[in-house]
Amino acid sequence: MGRSLRSLTAYTRPFTVANARQATTGCPFSKRQRSQIAPTAALNEEIFANAKPYSDVPGPKPIPLLGNTWRMVPIIGQFDISEFAKVTKLFLERYGRIVRLGGLIGRPDLLFVYDADEIERMYRREGPTPFRPAMPCLVKYKSEVRKDFFGELPGVVGVHGEKWRTFRSKVQRPILQPQTVKKYVTPIELVTEDFIRYMEDARDENCDLPHEFDNDIHRWSLECIGRVALDVRLGCLNPQASDSEPQRIIDAAKFALRNVAVLELKAPFWRYIPTPLWAKYVNNMNFFVELCSRYINEALERLKTKKVTSENDLSLLERVLRSEGDPKIATIMALDLILVGIDTISMAVCSILYQAAIRLEQQDKMAEEIRRVLPDPSKPLSYSDLDKLHYTKAFVREVFRMYSTVIGNGRTLQEDDVICGYHIPKGVQVVFPTIVTGNMEQFVSNPEEFRPERWLESNGRLHSFASLPYGFGARICLGRRFADLEIQVLLAKLLRRYRLEYHHEPLDYAVTFMYAPDGPLRLRMLER
Repeated sequence: MGRSLRSLTAYTRPFTVANARQATTGCPFSKRQRSQIAPTAALNEEIFANAKPYSDVPGPKPIPLLGNTWRMVPIIGQFDISEFAKVTKLFLERYGRIVRLGGLIGRPDLLFVYDADEIERMYRREGPTPFRPAMPCLVKYKSEVRKDFFGELPGVVGVHGEKWRTFRSKVQRPILQPQTVKKYVTPIELVTEDFIRYMEDARDENCDLPHEFDNDIHRWSLECIGRVALDVRLGCLNPQASDSEPQRIIDAAKFALRNVAVLELKAPFWRYIPTPLWAKYVNNMNFFVELCSRYINEALERLKTKKVTSENDLSLLERVLRSEGDPKIATIMALDLILVGIDTISMAVCSILYQAAIRLEQQDKMAEEIRRVLPDPSKPLSYSDLDKLHYTKAFVREVFRMYSTVIGNGRTLQEDDVICGYHIPKGVQVVFPTIVTGNMEQFVSNPEEFRPERWLESNGRLHSFASLPYGFGARICLGRRFADLEIQVLLAKLLRRYRLEYHHEPLDYAVTFMYAPDGPLRLRMLER
């Protein structure tokens, strides 16, 4: 990270989230802290009259012409995007529970809110079409560059308002219904069995997995998503797949997501002139559109000759094709699922497996639970079996709390609001940095302790809005049930037979687009 971030650290005491803000008063809660405000109460003129002005919100001060964008620029800047999780913690330490990052070229101010009560209030008061801070590069691609394809129904990612609600209403019922997810337990199990066989063969003489194992996890993730969103096995786990179309998909997804922060914070000049990075982004997105269109058209042809006696005979993709009659709806749904799903799930799994490998006591508890629920290793998994893996699911939740794969969520204000006592104008992008709030003493008891049991107990502080890995409300992650399914199936199949260890230098966490271990994930995979 740049020199100025080190100098910023010098002006603050060593960071611990526990001392970043005085604890609020009130009784301890069990699964969640009771909000000190009325979450759905309307804001009245008196509240606005007593609020402090927006100009008083603390934060880094912009300079003339360059604003705060210079802080993200290489060499001269303060903040390295790969360490932005640390930056958000430093903001809290230096400025307090609300921080304004303004003066960003080509985009609205960012307002960081480190208060789970305020986060809850904002989530609970939002209307039916909340605006998430968009990815302007994706918005421009969908609404301008390829408006010929996306038209008036551009999907759910990077889309807002009535267009978002209309599209989501067309696909959310089949995606979110539990019976739809249950249909995919066996297909995901078959993919995962192939992946474990791939892992077995990839080990070296010490039983360590290769340096590029994180890419292998991406291949497993894409194979799972392809089975769900495109109704096909893409062949990602074939030994010859490294130079194949699946690897091109993975590389394209990584590029599209991991350059969002660069395009929007570090080099926003594509808004005004076509830059090489923007041209490559457009080419990557065109590849996704062409790929999804091809597979959806193949699925449509199969559906024409398929004998269907009930809706239960249909896959997720077939249900969308049959109910909407427009293959473009299914194509855009698949594109959004693949675009945001591959890297998100893969990086989450990298983090989960790494934490399991360095926390052997908790890993052994998961293995014991899995063997108790699944005593016969030859018996196929069922949704009800997975639902009984309470400790295993709590382990995943604890990883997400301490090492949140998505470092934050947020909303773009559609009307003026009062947040943490300040009058915040419409249009500001509010960031909920769950990577920080999930580790704050006033919202979580002993947050520095990794303890999955906290999710199974009725005592202690655990504010339900401090850690929200999939978001909340109308814009909660559309693919969350499938993400959970893939993670649970992998842990159930892998940890029942193998013990994971890690015998190399400890890995730091860094931000690409996600927050995950940074470095070769050389796990040791040993028979139990």
